[in-house]
Amino acid sequence: MDLARYVVDAVVLEGRSYREVAAAHGVSKSYVGKLMGRFRDGGYEAIAPRSRAPGHVPHRTPDATEDAIVALRKELGDRGLDAGALTIHYHLSLTGEQVPSVSTIWRVLRRRGFVIPQPHKRPRSSWVRFEAQLPNECWQSDVTHWRLADGIEVEIVNFIDDHSRLAVASHVLARATAPAVLRVFQAAAATWGFPAALLTDNGCVYTTWHRGGPNVMQTELLALGIDYRHSRPYHPQTCGKVERFHQTMKAFLAKQDPATSIAVLQTQVDRFVEYYNEVRAPPCLRQTATADRVRCPGQGAT
Repeated sequence: MDLARYVVDAVVLEGRSYREVAAAHGVSKSYVGKLMGRFRDGGYEAIAPRSRAPGHVPHRTPDATEDAIVALRKELGDRGLDAGALTIHYHLSLTGEQVPSVSTIWRVLRRRGFVIPQPHKRPRSSWVRFEAQLPNECWQSDVTHWRLADGIEVEIVNFIDDHSRLAVASHVLARATAPAVLRVFQAAAATWGFPAALLTDNGCVYTTWHRGGPNVMQTELLALGIDYRHSRPYHPQTCGKVERFHQTMKAFLAKQDPATSIAVLQTQVDRFVEYYNEVRAPPCLRQTATADRVRCPGQGAT
């Protein structure tokens, strides 16, 4: 039984005075009087606890806007595309209507049950971020695995720009070797210009210093004057941007019909890269990456 019911019963059933009841329960005499007035007007229902939530929140996101956010979230997710708050904000901005902020979209997704906060995780503010200041200042590269419809495993080599996140190359290989990865790198450079630096893990397709000497990839980078950087062993966070690209790409491929050949898979990858570069990425990053290319000393885009 709540305090209000105790106070009313003490006055009505026990016949105690307002002053006595107030002293016994540690409340003011005026509080007892207000409760008794509400009780006489409406009985016990009138003294039930009342919600303090406002009846109207003037700045709350309209239901129609929330429904549009949720519908877009489901649509992008069904297509295997990134469906985060930033991506949803960009797609909504294409409608020409007033769009809520990215943080508001995130709160809507959380309120509707699409985002579950995980406070046990390390907060993002505690991470030290490393990001190139200009396009073509540094590329990241890594190789990931995928299976065709018949179960045969193939490899996909990806190169992305560290500053703009632009996918400069994504190529399917039967087996990723140093010469094959080098050819993918050279083809990407023919379109986007050579980067000033390349960041990779310690895979043998990129470096063989630990085996006694450089491979063809390292030899070419040295000849071009490109700074080669590699992550610490067992520390994939250093190449986190290309690792995240792998994850986004695989989510898309998982929603497609299983590829029956490398050519079919390459078509699917090309379709994803086109969406990733031209639709998904925020306009500022696309414009920066395509219109403000940086050339290395003595090198130029072809």
